[in-house]
Amino acid sequence: MSNVQVILAEDETQLRQMIGERLTARGHKVLQAADGEEALALVRAHPGVALLLSDVLMPRKNGYDLVEAALKLRPELKVLMMTAYAADHPPPAALAAREIRTLVKPFDPERMTALVEDMLSRP
Repeated sequence: MSNVQVILAEDETQLRQMIGERLTARGHKVLQAADGEEALALVRAHPGVALLLSDVLMPRKNGYDLVEAALKLRPELKVLMMTAYAADHPPPAALAAREIRTLVKPFDPERMTALVEDMLSRP
């Protein structure tokens, strides 16, 4: 694939590597970031990205702040959040109108892959 499809923002190195390897093995081009600031820089630098897959709690810029900033730059960007604390960290009101899907950690890697592929297949 010639276009970047997914930006993966996850501060847990092993989880980020596992997700990145899994999506790459399925033919997706994945750019990885260890925090929200790195991910936002990737959004700015790669206009071909279709999906932002982000943890909610990260250093330097949390996932929701990242998503708000990314959507200002790229309103068409699809978003999938990951969190172990879904009930404790609901999306802010500014994101309530957006279709933002959430995976609760720990999640089944096959379910994550299927959800990413489903989101990428939609217009």
